[in-house]
Amino acid sequence: MAKAVAALSLLLLVLYISSGGDSAMANEQKTWCVAKPSSDHATLLANINYACTHVDCQILQKGCPCFSPDSLINHASIAMNLYYQCKGRNQWNCDFRNSGLIVVTDPSYSDCIYA
Repeated sequence: MAKAVAALSLLLLVLYISSGGDSAMANEQKTWCVAKPSSDHATLLANINYACTHVDCQILQKGCPCFSPDSLINHASIAMNLYYQCKGRNQWNCDFRNSGLIVVTDPSYSDCIYA
């Protein structure tokens, strides 16, 4: 019986969070937006173009900390995260036509610090 109550409580919590009732919790926990690994090249390019028309993507330029590795998925993830952080860490700011993924593990590496 106790397991059933615990499972039901967990299910209700998940439903509450997924319905948008997590605004206070999401703002307390640091989150980042990255590109889904399954995203195709055209989508990644579109995401970079969209995000970088709204936020400063200078850190992606050659010679800057986040240029390397010079890969489309890396650059898209950084641009998408810049947009997500600047526009508000809301689910809809990481959707990018269902090609964005909100993560709770910091994707920063080397000298490239995700904001």
